[in-house]
Amino acid sequence: MTEIQFRSDVTVELVRSSAQDADVLFAARVSTQGEQTLESAMQSGAEVEKRDKGLINYLMRDRHGSPFEHNSMTFYVQAPIFVFREFMRHRIASYNEESGRYRELQPVFYVPGPERKLVQVGKPGAYDFEDGTVEQTALVVQETQAITRAAYESYQRMLEAGVAREVARIVLPVNIYSSMYVTMNSRSLMNFLSLRTKREGTHFPSFPQREIEMCAEKMEDFWAKLMPLSYESFNENGRVAP
Repeated sequence: MTEIQFRSDVTVELVRSSAQDADVLFAARVSTQGEQTLESAMQSGAEVEKRDKGLINYLMRDRHGSPFEHNSMTFYVQAPIFVFREFMRHRIASYNEESGRYRELQPVFYVPGPERKLVQVGKPGAYDFEDGTVEQTALVVQETQAITRAAYESYQRMLEAGVAREVARIVLPVNIYSSMYVTMNSRSLMNFLSLRTKREGTHFPSFPQREIEMCAEKMEDFWAKLMPLSYESFNENGRVAP
């Protein structure tokens, strides 16, 4: 049997993108300039940059969101299945995930790392997490690894007996890693980030599960480089999706 691997991280790669601040500016200015927006695309200079930054900030501040939809980013994500179930609550993106019906799932499983906070303090909707004790951390690792090994061995026994993959997979726990492509525009990404990251100074506090926040942080890093003016304005205006 293939050796089981345990990971405590996630993978996010930007596969392709058609996303820049200019996309927002074209879309916004067509409402007042029509075909003249094509001419304004050729302009440059400090004054133009100041004007562009001001327009993006106005759109973000007053929540004129549709100009932020005229772009696209596709990410490749590897994460445990329980993270993907949270991802797909966001019906603002396109998803394609690997299938346990059509391929044998690889024995790669998530186990929380030592830095993962384990103790919930407060009530749902307004809570925080604190570090676990050494004993709690060891218990989480021990129990997770034990049940994972037992489940994967059961999965393998059924496959070896000729049971269909779509049936054998039912014993696998949600900490098994899966992979997917997710495609969204910057407006959708801002909505995702506003809910799945925790930051000081946000207008509306969020309490994301740490594992999906790890994905969100990596996606945010890519977007910040692609659309720096939009990203700056998003933060300046309280990280609220327009």
